[in-house]
Amino acid sequence: MWMSVRSRKEMPGIDFVVDARGRRKSVVIDLGRHGALWEYLFDAYVAQQRRAEPSESLSKVKKLVQSAPKRRTRDRLQS
Repeated sequence: MWMSVRSRKEMPGIDFVVDARGRRKSVVIDLGRHGALWEYLFDAYVAQQRRAEPSESLSKVKKLVQSAPKRRTRDRLQS
């Protein structure tokens, strides 16, 4: 059973959800203040999940990018 949310003065915008024994179980991040932190954490999580996926060589990726159809940029669409 979750008990409360604790704020730490040295970490404004970051609150911990703690159990009855005071152990941290979850974190609540103010995305207005720490949106970049969330992006970093999410990117690290996705990278960790993809570690077992096969990788592509740089030359193969370059060929794929060069053979892809060209996309129009916003500047060209607005002109």
